[in-house]
Amino acid sequence: MIKTTLLSRAACVALALATTSCGFFDSADKAAPEIPFAPYAEGYAGKPDFAQLEYQHPISTADLYKITPKNLSYLDQEQVDQIYARLTAGPIPDGAFEGDLFFPRGTSGKLRLSEIAGGGLKGLLVNIAGAKLDLAGEILWKGKVFYRGERVLRNRIEDLTTLKKLGLVEESADNPLQKATFNGKDQWLLFPAKLYCGQSLLDGRRESIIIDYAFTDELPAYRRMPDMLAGRNGFAIRDEIRMVYPGFYLGRAYMDRAFVVNFVLYNKEISEQAREAFMKTGKVEEDCWGGTQQRMVQAKDASHG
Repeated sequence: MIKTTLLSRAACVALALATTSCGFFDSADKAAPEIPFAPYAEGYAGKPDFAQLEYQHPISTADLYKITPKNLSYLDQEQVDQIYARLTAGPIPDGAFEGDLFFPRGTSGKLRLSEIAGGGLKGLLVNIAGAKLDLAGEILWKGKVFYRGERVLRNRIEDLTTLKKLGLVEESADNPLQKATFNGKDQWLLFPAKLYCGQSLLDGRRESIIIDYAFTDELPAYRRMPDMLAGRNGFAIRDEIRMVYPGFYLGRAYMDRAFVVNFVLYNKEISEQAREAFMKTGKVEEDCWGGTQQRMVQAKDASHG
């Protein structure tokens, strides 16, 4: 049994599993993307039906390329949700992706996990260390590596020293830490997760790509600490992502099935290589079920850019 003092420290890095390092996607974007949205009001009754949204306000390929990892933060949460609902999963990614979390317009810019976790042990632990969660995300989480063929993902951790100081890294000669180099920097690969297609917790009309930490202990190179923090005996992290355009994914992070934060994943090389073909056709390989509703992704008239 892990001591409560250790767990309170562990809470400091819990959201490093599902969130990302703020500030990677430096950009000149200073305004929200000009794309169509359905009218909406506060409260559940004021939200549009997603099927009707997609029928009345289709999002074109040209519209998708107005969205960047940076300018999403100029939208409010309802607008981010409306974008996500009009996306399909696209292909399950392969290789290394940079990442960033973002806070929509009108939010505090803080992760309020104590409100999400509720009562009980998890709620207590988050209350103890909640103020440190943002810092943990900025320091520890520098991206993800997708192993498409294995349907496995691992998180790229650059600052292993911080984890070790918190007593959250178990080292073993029989299970050495996995290490790789990205952009000239050495990073450790921790927090494995399963990859599969599954139902979105926001929009059940079509599938999303699921990044599931529930059974992380069944994956190769698993180590109890810190990997267990993400799993069913920890904070039960579950991410889902959909493709904005090739190389760029919009994600939603959940803890115990409660929505926590938005994030983005980006691979510049994939994005640049696939841009011309995707702009022309609006088509991409789909690994997940795309639903029955038809999507319009061709370029529209000048009134929509």
